[in-house]
Amino acid sequence: MKRLSLLYLFLTLLTAARAQTTGSTQTTDSTQTTAPAQKSDSIIHAAYYRTQRDLIDLGLLILGKNPDKRLLKKGGEGPRLHISAAPAVEYSLDIGIGLELAGNAGFYLVHDTTTNMSQVNASVTVTQNQQLIVPLQTSIWTKNNKYNFVGDWRYLEFPEKTYGLGGHTTPDDAVGLDYNYLRFYQYVLRKVAKDLYLGPGWALDIHYDIQQLNLKPGEVTDFDKYGFNTSSYSSGPAVNLLYDTRKNSINPEGGSFYADVIYRQNLKVFGSDGNWNSLLFDVRKYFSVGHKDNVLAFWTYDWFTLSGNPPYLDLPSTAWDSYDNTGRGYVQSRFRAKSMLDLEGEFRFGLMHDGLIGGVVFANCQSFSDPGTGNFEVFSPGAGAGVRIKFNKFSKTNICVDYAFGLNGSRGLFLNLGEVF
Repeated sequence: MKRLSLLYLFLTLLTAARAQTTGSTQTTDSTQTTAPAQKSDSIIHAAYYRTQRDLIDLGLLILGKNPDKRLLKKGGEGPRLHISAAPAVEYSLDIGIGLELAGNAGFYLVHDTTTNMSQVNASVTVTQNQQLIVPLQTSIWTKNNKYNFVGDWRYLEFPEKTYGLGGHTTPDDAVGLDYNYLRFYQYVLRKVAKDLYLGPGWALDIHYDIQQLNLKPGEVTDFDKYGFNTSSYSSGPAVNLLYDTRKNSINPEGGSFYADVIYRQNLKVFGSDGNWNSLLFDVRKYFSVGHKDNVLAFWTYDWFTLSGNPPYLDLPSTAWDSYDNTGRGYVQSRFRAKSMLDLEGEFRFGLMHDGLIGGVVFANCQSFSDPGTGNFEVFSPGAGAGVRIKFNKFSKTNICVDYAFGLNGSRGLFLNLGEVF
């Protein structure tokens, strides 16, 4: 879950600053590293990064160190393993304030210019809403990116609100909900052409100890009408087709393109409550506008139930994408239905020549199928603006602070480490 961790960032900043003074670190992004092949290339890279500033540079200055030492590369290829871990304070609309112990590791199975950096991210979070969130997300790349092993495993104890089905619901329809959740998604992708990957996977969702809270006497909710149960089980194979030209998934540059298609088939024979299938399209396109730091980005996240009836909590819903980011301006789970459409666009721009501060303006619109007709009858727009603060200039990782508005008084602060999409 890609929420911003404030204290974690501060502690990691100081830890990284100290590390940079004792040895060099290879300059990488989150998915791929390109080591300069010639000395002249290294000089060009160093000259550019010397003009840029980030929070790690500021941390070095606070410690009385020279930030330019980060540009020096000693001992050849540099370390293969990068580990960070620290306590954290975080915030989002759905959890309020949370306390987190977070850690991540970046490493290379093979250290060359054609193999992406592998990653493992894990955390434990407790929140003011009495939630427990334990995700483990992995992306392991083999030599020459021949295979990519992608995992999303989670355990949640997650009190929240549900508002019913479709787009006609209002904030007054909110019903308290409490449940435990286990997720196991695992994919094995193989390169079949340049930037194109295909492979099988398995998707498992288990919800249990489900309760509706604070119901009025005789109240019948959309969850009841759809088929309330105290537990639900979805399990089955999946096929993933991925096309990705991004060199940096944290902050994609203009000209990049990403398209991910996942077909999922859930079957009773594998323990599912029923037979149902779904199709997910996640497509992103990035355009340069003038200066290289100015990017016009578009994202569509479209999730369709093709047949059958998924359990209520497995239905497409606001901000239940991989990193909980769709529909800024609305709380997670605000809308839910058998199918959803989400279209988002934003303009990212620099505000300082050294790249430390930037900004963004954005808009989005989501629509959920009507439970009666299956049509997309209501469109729920959102819009807002935000600030970008450069955390790491080599990976172009930004701290993203956005304020967004939706309909019916919905509004809130949305925080991320790395761009929203």
